[in-house]
Amino acid sequence: MIRLGYQAYVYSVKSRIFLNDTYEPHIFTNDELAELFQSAAKMSDTEKYPFRSRQYTLILKMLYSTGMRSSELMQLKKNDVDLDTGILHIRETKFKKERFIPLNETILQQSQNYDRYIRSYEQWQQSEHFFFNSQGTSLKDIYHPYRLILKTAGISHGGRGKGPRVHDLRHTFAVHCLRNWVQSGKDLTTALPYLSAYMGHSGIRSSQYYLRLTAELYPDIVNTLDVDYGWVIP
Repeated sequence: MIRLGYQAYVYSVKSRIFLNDTYEPHIFTNDELAELFQSAAKMSDTEKYPFRSRQYTLILKMLYSTGMRSSELMQLKKNDVDLDTGILHIRETKFKKERFIPLNETILQQSQNYDRYIRSYEQWQQSEHFFFNSQGTSLKDIYHPYRLILKTAGISHGGRGKGPRVHDLRHTFAVHCLRNWVQSGKDLTTALPYLSAYMGHSGIRSSQYYLRLTAELYPDIVNTLDVDYGWVIP
């Protein structure tokens, strides 16, 4: 960094913050994502939970397309989702930093369709949340439905804590975003801070971690990453 003209400081070992490297994130392929979404759409609805398949299809698509944490999605209230502008207001965050996330056109349209559909159910009247369970209260856990969807999609799971985890949709969003930026010729030194802010990271270091994952998964762009951004890859 100093050689490049930037001020730099090396933190002592005691003060460094290391990402948990005991788990290697599962980065979903495009085919796996397609299977995942199709499997969610095939979930069995029940008399008490007649909107489950539509709900979880949108939940998984929204997690992947926005990079939100699942906890942030489950805390979304109706007034946090502006279906006119396509903007989500994320209030309940890991680092207590509010942020706004734009939905892409496809997810916005699907969210609008979901909202029109779900309004016909009594639970919608009872709940203040955008996503709610069969009792009309906020979702507390989406892990078990997610496991069922993975199984239907034919994607093997190593057990709790071993993945693929729900959180891996967030990792996949970040890696796919970086891959697309590199392939389109964007300058990652200016784009990384945007990714960091968009995902609600406490600092850019967490975003830099995804550069390594991107380089490992997509050898065709590794030369570009090594030449232009090797100095920021952890």
